[in-house]
Amino acid sequence: MFQDITIEELLELRKSKQLALVDVRSPGEFADSTIPGSVNVPFFDDEERADVGTLYTRVGVKAAKQRGLEIISRKLPLFIRQFEEIEGRKAVFCWRGGMRSKSSATVIDLMGMPVYRLVGGVRAYRKWVVDQLANFELQQPCVVLNGNTGTGKTKILQKLAAMGYPVVDLEAMAMHRGSIFGQIGLTPNNQKTFDSLIIEQLLQYRDAPFIMIEAESKRVGKVVLPDFLVEAKEQGIQICLDMPVATRTQHIIEDYQPDSHKEECMQSFARIRSKIHTPIASEIDEALQANRWEQAVTLLLEHYYDPRYEFAFSKHTGEPVLVHAENVDDAVGQIAAILDRSFPDFSPSTVSNTEAAAYNESKDR
Repeated sequence: MFQDITIEELLELRKSKQLALVDVRSPGEFADSTIPGSVNVPFFDDEERADVGTLYTRVGVKAAKQRGLEIISRKLPLFIRQFEEIEGRKAVFCWRGGMRSKSSATVIDLMGMPVYRLVGGVRAYRKWVVDQLANFELQQPCVVLNGNTGTGKTKILQKLAAMGYPVVDLEAMAMHRGSIFGQIGLTPNNQKTFDSLIIEQLLQYRDAPFIMIEAESKRVGKVVLPDFLVEAKEQGIQICLDMPVATRTQHIIEDYQPDSHKEECMQSFARIRSKIHTPIASEIDEALQANRWEQAVTLLLEHYYDPRYEFAFSKHTGEPVLVHAENVDDAVGQIAAILDRSFPDFSPSTVSNTEAAAYNESKDR
């Protein structure tokens, strides 16, 4: 017989043993939000779920259950095979820990696969996330990476994370680069997904002597940072990165791939055009129309982004740590040396490389 577990038990099991989380809700529900690290093996697809839901509302529970049984019986062999392909012990969940997860757990258990069922489902997990964020106290200082647009801050953070430093990559969790062009080529996460990623990351780094983040505004794309993190960022150790304009221009072209996203670039530029001196705005527009990306990006940096950054950074109190770098690898080396001097008792090898996993997971979803 399958075993029911609570959110707290689920989190402990994830720490102590290999546990595959399986979301048996429909693909649309899964895409909206899930427990980080989960895979989707839907009990019903979106259309089937709507069909059963309509019967439940208009006819009754019995009719809905009969229709659900008809649907799942046809695709039961495929459903079981999908579970068999997932290694390790499984923990299944649905929205409220109801019929879909109970039926799935029963079938999987009958096939000889050990399985847990999450009591309360995603709804209980979401409540846990909200409660955690509302009561979270950040114990360690923030090291905040500042720098003009295009300095490769996200790449730098990813490299530092891969080296074992406790990096919280906010843009990766938001799936947004934090600028007016930030959504190009990406599918931004919603607040529920962002909240889940950020609280799990912060808890994983609870024992680290510091965390490192990028200097973001309170809003990143569609999501809003929790107040405690905004306050920690403002009071944190500020590292200010400087890099040649030509290098920054190339970083932006590599990241945004304007050849593949020209229309999106034009639409984003239209939203800020009125904020740029008219002759310069016309020059940028002409460069974009003619696919002269280097010219367009350089003008945007010099006449829009750099002045805005200088104004925002001027509000910081205290002396930042300045880093003058020629490229991303140069910056990574210098920043790693600063971190090692500032936190001499910390060894990057003592922190598991979870940030890269979180980034790849959010990117894949």
